[in-house]
Amino acid sequence: MNSPDRRHLPLDVQLPAPNRDGRESRTSPPPVAPVRAPAGAPNVVVVLIDDMGFGASSPYGGPCEMPTAERLADEGLRYSRFHVTSLCSPTRQALLTGRNHHSVGMGVTSEMATTEPGYTGFRPPSAGTLAQTLGGNGYSTAAFGKWHQTPPVEVNPSGPFTRWPTGEGFDNFYGFMGAEMNHWYPQLFCGTTPVEPDRLPEDGYHLTEDLVDHAIDWVSTHQALTPDKPFFTYLALGATHAPFHVAPEWIEKYAGRFDAGWDAQRDATLARQKELGIVPEEADLAPWSSGIPHWDELDDAGRRVAARFMETYAGFAEHADTQVGRFVDALEEFGVLDDTFFVYMLGDNGASGEGGPNGTFREHLVGHGFSDDTDYMDTRLDQLGGPSTYPIYPVGWALAMNTPYQWTKQVASHYGGTRDGLIVRWGNGIESRGEVRNQWHHVIDLLPTVLDAAGLPAPETVGGVAQQPIEGISMRYSFDDPGAEERRTTQYFEMVGNRGVYHEGWTAATRHGTPWEMVNSSDRPFEDDVWELYDPTPDCPPAHDLAAQPPGRVRELQQVFTDEARGHQVFPLDARVTERENPQVAGRLDLHHGRGSMTFGPRVGRLTEEAAPNVKNRSHTITASLQITRDGTSGVVVAQGGRFGGWSLYCLDGVAAYAYNRFGQDLTTIRADRPLGVGDHELVMRFDYDGGRPGSGAVVTLEVDGREAGQGRVDATTAYYFSFDESFNVGVDRGTPVTDDYLPVHNRFEGAVAWVRFDLAAEQDHGSDGEQLAARLTHH
Repeated sequence: MNSPDRRHLPLDVQLPAPNRDGRESRTSPPPVAPVRAPAGAPNVVVVLIDDMGFGASSPYGGPCEMPTAERLADEGLRYSRFHVTSLCSPTRQALLTGRNHHSVGMGVTSEMATTEPGYTGFRPPSAGTLAQTLGGNGYSTAAFGKWHQTPPVEVNPSGPFTRWPTGEGFDNFYGFMGAEMNHWYPQLFCGTTPVEPDRLPEDGYHLTEDLVDHAIDWVSTHQALTPDKPFFTYLALGATHAPFHVAPEWIEKYAGRFDAGWDAQRDATLARQKELGIVPEEADLAPWSSGIPHWDELDDAGRRVAARFMETYAGFAEHADTQVGRFVDALEEFGVLDDTFFVYMLGDNGASGEGGPNGTFREHLVGHGFSDDTDYMDTRLDQLGGPSTYPIYPVGWALAMNTPYQWTKQVASHYGGTRDGLIVRWGNGIESRGEVRNQWHHVIDLLPTVLDAAGLPAPETVGGVAQQPIEGISMRYSFDDPGAEERRTTQYFEMVGNRGVYHEGWTAATRHGTPWEMVNSSDRPFEDDVWELYDPTPDCPPAHDLAAQPPGRVRELQQVFTDEARGHQVFPLDARVTERENPQVAGRLDLHHGRGSMTFGPRVGRLTEEAAPNVKNRSHTITASLQITRDGTSGVVVAQGGRFGGWSLYCLDGVAAYAYNRFGQDLTTIRADRPLGVGDHELVMRFDYDGGRPGSGAVVTLEVDGREAGQGRVDATTAYYFSFDESFNVGVDRGTPVTDDYLPVHNRFEGAVAWVRFDLAAEQDHGSDGEQLAARLTHH
């Protein structure tokens, strides 16, 4: 049999030759032959931890005990200079395509997409994925956990589904589609079908454990049915991204360990990193980020709150790693661990500073430009990490978790945003054990490394579409040669206007924005940004700005950045963060743009923010046709969001009510003055928006059967987004409840909802936003 041409995918199965002469044959033709991977091709596993900085995990000198990562590092390799982009979606798209994130339209997260070519959020078919390539060459493929690559406008029951995991090369998917997920009350998908756990947190449910259970079950089934076929498992955990959700026993293990504070932790981590050989002996800590207090500048309450945040994060991280350990143990039990090329990415960007200087129990509060109250948090420390919180730690801990580097997630200019831990284990393919590799590499290098290990060429066509060049290079040359000359000599970085470039050992960087100031961020012209220059000594962390010397070097590297940016669709630069979460402001495709009225049936549900009617910053009316079969009917008529932001129209003991929840901080409830009796009713909620700047107030009026039944005022509203993890539902409030007037999950309307209609006023004019955009974009 001829060898298949693996440059063109998908490969065809081997069909028997047709009998063209009509003569009877005494022998049967051979059976249809399935597509086979090359002989000796290993299984492939990629495990990705979310939002973990370089200095967080124990194998990289950090305080979070991660025994599985330590084991894999001892049995494989640790890379000390591995880089990612500085945000979630871009890193994942670069990982799975082997191309730079702007080259495939993912210049920012999918929720921040615009109309510019490098920022559309739509992967072009000319950039085939790792799953498509492996699957097309005879691998079984499955993805579990966080996806965060499908355009939000396509995350809806009508599709299209071509950019969902099962449309991008994965045979199976179980996980969530967006940026983050509540680990106690997740809203998940199996393939493209919405599903939810059959257990609650009080039953012992936790999302990370659920994801790993599904991954183990999938591999187990695969090995039982097709043990001669290699598999590719992509396990992308929601941990350790906010919200930090973990059971109390994991938090208590770290009680008191962080009382000395983040400054002391940086010193301790750097010392440990030197012992491990992760950084050289002469390494210094990068400068502290401006505007963030040192530990001794906090008051007693501030230190108590901050210490508890870090205890929670460390427990969250160790819990996640322990679940990964169960997966590794299962591979060993199945007898396939040593024949598996195992990639453990300890972060898709640097540790996140998006909790602001104080940290927060309510992440979206800070995302909209507000600070949480330390005294409020101090009185509720026993709740931290539990279902009533949606927490993320203060910036000071993010800086410490990025030791020894400067800045955090979002800041692509500095290694605190882009340098992460990478562990590679391949028992049958790498001879070296427990060693550190110092070659400089980037996330786009992982796809060609996997193909190299599997003996596969990069495809020239996928599904008949010619492929754009893969921009990564294989790292395999470094596996058994610690002194090998590194092969990646140039790499640009850019995210929300923060820019950097690595070129022939030198690093130049310019920070434009501040990552915890996500609304109305810097209006400084990009050309006024100051570039820094860092030491070219191999392996030396960039702690000392050498921009003043040697002459001309900064200008040379600025030109390298400009050339790379032009070649990868980086321009125009755009510094907006939270503002772009609203498609109306960002200018991207809006599923319902121009529609003034929408009617939903009684079983419509699990609509994401961009699939739901956009009721933000505009007047609107909700009309529901209800049938009440008994007095005292309770339950949700229609709701969007949950405990940490959203709204709900519902009944409690027969009385209609409307609740507006702003960031989990401000809850306004308007109740009808009389109950709904048995029979058919028309319930109306009129939301008369004040107008003006996004997030202004409104007057809410309830009507029952054409008569006013209640009125109240919402003083301020949500400007940009309600939630990343909750959804819009008719007849029930899934996930966490918008209001404690009803239970989580068990709140279905006890009567019947015939239909719900939304009538939307014209969208508010955001001309001022357009003027800000023009001032903050540059095409170079």
